[in-house]
Amino acid sequence: MAATTPVSAEELEELRESFDSIDVDHNGIISAGELTALFSAPNLGLPGYRVRDIVEELTRTSNQLTFDQFTQIMCGLKSGDVAKTFRKAINKKEGLCSVAGTSEQAGTQHSYSEEEKVAFVNWINAALKSDPDCGHLLPMDASSNDLFSAVGDGIVLCKMINLSVADTIDERTINRKKLTAFTIQENLNLALNSASAIGCHVVNIGAEDLKEGRQHLVLGLLWQVIKIGLFADIELSKNEALVALLRDGESLEDLMKLSPEELLLRWVNHHLEAAGCPPVQNFSSDIKDSKAYFNLLDQVAPRGDEEGVPAITIDKRGIREVDDKKRAESMLEQADRLGCKQFVTATDVIRGNPKLNLAFVANLFNKYPALKKPENQDIDWSAIEGETREERTFRNWMNSLGVVPRVNHLYLDLDDAHVIFQLYQKIKVPVNWQKVNTPPYSERGSRMKKLENCNYAVELGRTEAKFSLVGIAGEDLNAGNRTLTLALLWQLMRRYTMNILEDLGGGQKVIDDTIVGWVNQTLSEAGKAHISSFKDSSISSSLPVVDLIDAIQPGSVRYDLMKTDDLTEKEKLNNAKYAISMARKIGARVYALPEDLVEVKPKMVMTVFACLMARGLRA
Repeated sequence: MAATTPVSAEELEELRESFDSIDVDHNGIISAGELTALFSAPNLGLPGYRVRDIVEELTRTSNQLTFDQFTQIMCGLKSGDVAKTFRKAINKKEGLCSVAGTSEQAGTQHSYSEEEKVAFVNWINAALKSDPDCGHLLPMDASSNDLFSAVGDGIVLCKMINLSVADTIDERTINRKKLTAFTIQENLNLALNSASAIGCHVVNIGAEDLKEGRQHLVLGLLWQVIKIGLFADIELSKNEALVALLRDGESLEDLMKLSPEELLLRWVNHHLEAAGCPPVQNFSSDIKDSKAYFNLLDQVAPRGDEEGVPAITIDKRGIREVDDKKRAESMLEQADRLGCKQFVTATDVIRGNPKLNLAFVANLFNKYPALKKPENQDIDWSAIEGETREERTFRNWMNSLGVVPRVNHLYLDLDDAHVIFQLYQKIKVPVNWQKVNTPPYSERGSRMKKLENCNYAVELGRTEAKFSLVGIAGEDLNAGNRTLTLALLWQLMRRYTMNILEDLGGGQKVIDDTIVGWVNQTLSEAGKAHISSFKDSSISSSLPVVDLIDAIQPGSVRYDLMKTDDLTEKEKLNNAKYAISMARKIGARVYALPEDLVEVKPKMVMTVFACLMARGLRA
């Protein structure tokens, strides 16, 4: 059931961080066992009977908590011993530092992790050390607060976004020299809107927050950007060797349903099994003694059997070290031999910091997966398809709105309609959560419960949202029918966009012709050429988009960077990259991709002009 207590976007983000830190096995559910482990930490000093009392208090209605249930409980724990103990336990677990909040509510406190700050500083220093545009900021001192001031001009953030998802930002649009308050604001707009476009949840983060270096928001955004980059290749369509992780009796679909976190856990256990070692269930309590890491490093280290890849021998003698910290230090010395020491210190390992250990393992996987694509197996390789541009746009849009759980696979992750219900709420369609089945589902009745949800989702679309859903049934959503699922998602995204325009326009109804009319009026007032529709062939050059940007913010466009005559496909794409980045730079939250302009995809073209209209109306 959804939380009914009003929660701000900022509070919701902090609750999600807390939820993830307790959910050590990353299955989207907090178990009573995970709560017990949280409160039994030695540094809390709680007696056993008190731990039992607190866990019973928190699990009165269910011995497993979904994120919605967790949010309800936390919102109900505004004061009292349990509330204070819960917050203290989470802060201790994450090694958090408290800082004064900036909200209007007196006494607001926010927390950030010193360990995360150090890890991110070291990662950024290494990643951008050769970038001349960052020379005035790097290297940062990990022991200071350099990071929080370094993000203030937007350059480092833009560079990190491009490292995670190449070519998201056309670097011609980044302001680099003689920065002023205005050009810094543009860089931060560009960074935030680009982060949103790759699926970061930035609803509660503004340019002012970054300019002022608000610690918890800076670290939250950086973690999202870094994680997207770390997870980029941890999926079947980009790494078919992951099929080696299939278990007996499983299908490709079973493997494709796994999140990147689940795939990483299975990858670790695949190598631990080969080493004759027991499996791990999480990247926190199960890796604290470093023994699993020693064996994992030994398994993935190059053996010298690949041409041009020299052997690297892992010295496992440190595994016999009695002291946990010394054992962790010895393990990290071996990880450093592979160039994979990033993200964790020995203290992070023995504390079981789940976020940083996850990053450590993901980085190790990306460098040394040590998997071979199975041969002579009855596998339908054609079933492993990468997502289309349209699918990626919808997925990133949903994730940027903060849906829970995060959508990794568009169709598989929508099969119980929970994300669809959250999107309905975003477009002001009321959802009766009493009618919604919530996970975890029993194995026996799982499909029926999910199907009931999907039927209700289609019913809401028809009756409340007034969508055109001819031929779409709940079964189609549950089964992941591509065409019909995309039809619903497009109408959700379209309504979301139109709602923004209607709110800015005082409630006046907005249709496609309204947007075209506003675009042409704005272009006409600036002495620029019109478009006939969202199918106008001139859009392929991106000039109408760039002209509109210049009309909204005169003088912002560098026309010397645009090609205008006898355009090749490459020149069209370069124009489109510039146009999309410029739209984001002036404050338009554009999700479409440059290729959508080049190919004149009417739906995505509409969203570009609609987002620019929203920016124009705010001026």
